[in-house]
Amino acid sequence: MAQSGRELLAALGDLRRSIMAEAAERAARWREQIELGSFVPSAENLAHYLALRHHDLRDLQRELMRHGLSSLGRLESRVMVTLQTVESGLAAMLSDTRSDQGWPPTSERFFRGETQLQANAGALLGGSAENGRILVTLGTEAAQDPGYTLEIARRGADAVRINCAHDNADAWAAMIENTRRAGDAVGRRIRVLMDLGGPKFRIGEVRRQTGERLHAEDRFRLVADAATFAGDAMLEAVCEPGNVLDRLTLGTDVVFDDGKLAGVVEARGHGSVQVRVIRAQRKGFKMKPERGLTFPRADLDLDPLTADDLTDLDFVARHADLIGFSFVQSAEDIARLQDELAARRPDWRRLGIIAKVETAQAVTHLPDIIVRAAGRQPFGVMIARGDLAVALGFERLAEMQEEILWLCESAHVPVIWATQVLEELVKSGLPTRGEMTDAAMAGRAECVMLNKGPNVGEAITALRGLLQRMAEHQSKKTSRLRALRSW
Repeated sequence: MAQSGRELLAALGDLRRSIMAEAAERAARWREQIELGSFVPSAENLAHYLALRHHDLRDLQRELMRHGLSSLGRLESRVMVTLQTVESGLAAMLSDTRSDQGWPPTSERFFRGETQLQANAGALLGGSAENGRILVTLGTEAAQDPGYTLEIARRGADAVRINCAHDNADAWAAMIENTRRAGDAVGRRIRVLMDLGGPKFRIGEVRRQTGERLHAEDRFRLVADAATFAGDAMLEAVCEPGNVLDRLTLGTDVVFDDGKLAGVVEARGHGSVQVRVIRAQRKGFKMKPERGLTFPRADLDLDPLTADDLTDLDFVARHADLIGFSFVQSAEDIARLQDELAARRPDWRRLGIIAKVETAQAVTHLPDIIVRAAGRQPFGVMIARGDLAVALGFERLAEMQEEILWLCESAHVPVIWATQVLEELVKSGLPTRGEMTDAAMAGRAECVMLNKGPNVGEAITALRGLLQRMAEHQSKKTSRLRALRSW
C-alpha cells in the first residue's frame, strides 16, 4: 500500500526506535564478554542488524525506492547510520523541522563499518580487497619441495592452510619454514592457518555380501564393535568411534561420504542402531571402510577438541598465525579453545581464530560465537560449504551462505569462502563453466580458499584475475557502475 512521505517518515522512526530497544539488551549482555574495546562498535552493529532482520521490510523497501531513497539493502556494516541518514534525508525532502543538522554524514562516519571490516581482513589474512585474498591448502609436497611454496607465493597466495588431520609435526614445520622463506622471497608475509581436525566419524570394518550396494529403503546396521556383528542377512558396519551410537535417538539423520547416502535411525539395540536408507546414488552406495559419516542435526554434546587436537595444539599455538577450529558449535566451544591457548602462551590474543561453520548448531549460535571470539582476539569465519551442505541440506546451502556473509559483515568479521572452489581446474587443469561462476560469487567474501591439487598454481592465477575483475563490478552486495566497454 502506497504511503505518503509523512507516513513513511513515521514508519522509519518507529523502525529505528524498535531496533534500538530490541538491540539494547543483547548488546549489554555481550559487552560483559568483550575485552577488546575496538570490537564494541562492531558488536553493537551486529545487535542492531539482528534486530533489524527480525522485521519484514519488503513493503518499506519498495516505498523507499519510490521516494528515491536507499532501500536499506546494503546496510550490513552500518545499520543505524544508514537508518538515520535515510530518515534525515526524507525529513529534509519534506522540509521537516526535524531535519538533522548532521545530514548527510561524512564519508568517514558513514563508511566506518566497511573500513573496519577491510582493516580486520587485512590484519587477519593479509592482501587487499582490490586484489582478492586467496588461501591455499598445502599438500605433503609443500614440506618436501621449497619450490612448490615459492610458486604459490609468486602466483599470489596471501595465506596457506595446513590440515592437522594429515602429515605430522615434522612435515608441518617444513611446510611453515618453506612458506616463510617464500614470503621473504616475494616481499610479503604469508599467513599460516593450521586446521585442528576435530571429532570425526568413520566406517571401520564392514560385513556384507561381495559387491552389495545400498539403495533407498534398504536397511543396514551400525555397530560399536565388530565383535557384536549379528551375522544375519543385514549389512553391518562398525562406526568409529563407537560410543557415539549411544547418543543417537530414533529419527536421527545419518549421512555418509558428503551426502552420497543418507538414512535415518529407525531402531536401537545394545551398542548398535539400525538405519533405513532414504536417499542414495542411482547406482547405489557401496559401504567401505574409511568412509566418513556425520549426524547433521543431532546434538551429540561432543568436546570439539579431541585428544589429538590438544596434542596438535602444542605445536599449532607456537607456530601458526591462525587456528582453524573445526566442529565449533557454540560460544562455550570458543571459550574452551581460548582457555587452551592461554595455557600454552601468554600472548595468545595475538593468534587469530577461524571458526569453521559446518553444522546447524554453529549457524544458530553464530552471533554469540562471533562476540566471544572477536571480543578477545583476531577472528574470521570459514563457510565450510561441503559439511554445511550435508548439515542443512544441499537445497539450503545457497541461501545460508548468503546469510552468513551478511551476518559477519554486520560484525565487521572477515569470511573465507571454502570447499571445491575451481575444483576441476585444480585437479584436471580445465575449469567447468559452473565453477567459474561460483568463484566469481566467492569474491563477496574477504578470502577464497583453494584446495590442494596438481594445478593449484594455475588456479591461483585464474582466481586472482577473476577476483580483480569482479572487484571492479561488485563490492559485497553493492554493484559498482564501472564504465562498460563491450557495447
